[in-house]
Amino acid sequence: MASSSSGFVAGLTAAAIAAVGFLTYQASATVPDDLGKPSPSKSSALPKSKTPAEKKDAAEVLPDDSGAGQRVVYSLDEDRVWLVGANEKVTRTFEVTPSTVDPTPADYTVTSRSAAVTGSDGTPIEHVVRFATVDGVSIGFSAAVDGSTPQPDPTTKTGGIRESRKDGKAMWEFAGIGMKVVVVE
Repeated sequence: MASSSSGFVAGLTAAAIAAVGFLTYQASATVPDDLGKPSPSKSSALPKSKTPAEKKDAAEVLPDDSGAGQRVVYSLDEDRVWLVGANEKVTRTFEVTPSTVDPTPADYTVTSRSAAVTGSDGTPIEHVVRFATVDGVSIGFSAAVDGSTPQPDPTTKTGGIRESRKDGKAMWEFAGIGMKVVVVE
């Protein structure tokens, strides 16, 4: 009986394999040739990755409504600064670490500068360029002497928008008293 059972199972297995093979062939014969290929008329739902050069070019594009003339542009949403020359060309752009107190989007002017002081968070800073005050907190760009740009303590009201030392020096050289600072979303 064992031999007839194993023969029966072998026959069922062979029939099942044949049926799967037939159904596979039938399915492949009815698949359109362009299945799985992107349609030229439809755009992909996934954004294309940008090359480093494209990222750099995008960063140099000024935000809308960022004013005119020589100025500093600070984007609250992008945490980025642009230094714009009188010829409307971006001379430098860089990322910053925002303070815990943001200025309202508007036009300001640089009101004071300090070569070296201690920040409201107790950090020694340099190249301080102040342009606004919000609820008694001075808002300005600065660089930590140790080069750090940590996220500020969210429980403390600080107005220091931190830059790298290299970017802080560039800001210091660019933005004298009276320079326009445009803050955008």
